Amino acid sequence: MTEISAFKDALSGLTVLDLTRLLPGAYCTQMLADLGADVVKVEEPGRGDYNREFPPINVKESGSFLLLNRNKRSVTVNLKTKEGKAILQRLAARADILVEGFRPGVMDRLGVGYEALTKENPRLIYCAISGYGQDGPYAKTPGHDLNYMALAGALQLFGKAGEGPIVPGLSIADQGGGSLMAAFGILAAVLGRARTGKGQFVDVSMTDGAVSWLGYHAADYLFAGVEPKGGERRFIGQAPCYNVFRCADGRHITLGLIEPQFWNRFCDIAGLPDLKEEQWPEREAADRQMKQVANLMASRSCDEWMALLGPADLPVAPVNTMREAFNDPQIKHREMLLEMDHSVEGRIPQLGFPIKFSDTPGRLRTPPPLLGEHNDEVLRSLGYADGDIDELRRKSAI
Repeated sequence: MTEISAFKDALSGLTVLDLTRLLPGAYCTQMLADLGADVVKVEEPGRGDYNREFPPINVKESGSFLLLNRNKRSVTVNLKTKEGKAILQRLAARADILVEGFRPGVMDRLGVGYEALTKENPRLIYCAISGYGQDGPYAKTPGHDLNYMALAGALQLFGKAGEGPIVPGLSIADQGGGSLMAAFGILAAVLGRARTGKGQFVDVSMTDGAVSWLGYHAADYLFAGVEPKGGERRFIGQAPCYNVFRCADGRHITLGLIEPQFWNRFCDIAGLPDLKEEQWPEREAADRQMKQVANLMASRSCDEWMALLGPADLPVAPVNTMREAFNDPQIKHREMLLEMDHSVEGRIPQLGFPIKFSDTPGRLRTPPPLLGEHNDEVLRSLGYADGDIDELRRKSAI
């Protein structure tokens, strides 16, 4: 594993205030930081981002915190104190972007919401990530990824026929509906500001984001009046041509034989020519074909199937464990697992930046910050003298 070496930063010159906790905001702002933005993580004194204490713990920090907060600086600010609010106001007056993940109305009640902060800095882009959005009947309802996926109609797509939905293994609404939509919205607002000179409010609902990902499966309902459920429709477990199968050695293999030429070639290699004419069976025919293909796939090991099907230019892949994935030659070649040094945690692994640029690549510059590590540095840049900083500590404002 090697560190990325780069010399240009696409977002250099942009200052981002990250007031978020846990996953959605952290991943969003880390992507901005990887591209060169100066991300100042504003945390609660004493505790900080709740993700710092989420298991597994490496030395003193959470492993997930260490994977989501590189290239950032940390300051502690108590927003319940007058002095703490004043610090945030000074920070916001100089910032380009603020990202927060509180329930709608919390920042306004503290006196540091969008209207208050943009009076001093009309160029500020204020992004609020929330479960259901800033308005509507559920706006202030608590929730997490599983709730948003359920409400969006997306959760029913996961699971086996007749068994009901399952818990997805990835936080799809959090990261897909929250992190990525927020990053996209922020960058669109930055481009808009270049034309108008003004910032704006970016309202990101993780539920809205999950709904927007239904583009393919929603067609079943919107155009055919059919409810798509896991194991009961194309591409979500009904047909053997696009499915997961257990092999003789207990490992699993995936078949992505969507195109007819791939399905026909597989049927020839597997000795199932009678299945060519019915690639997308339904109901009883689907159950019958599934058992037939499953029994066949269970007759050889995963490696044996890969050796047989892979050279035939078919879309197949093994279901990797994390160990296997991080040692996969393609993932290693794309530098999706890197390392960097941390003053307390030692040599720590890092997930690579997922987008490759020819001129302005994302890069690893600084490790995830200790809680409040950059208090003095950031406060001095705002004009606070050393004596002022000592007084802020005495008043528990930082």
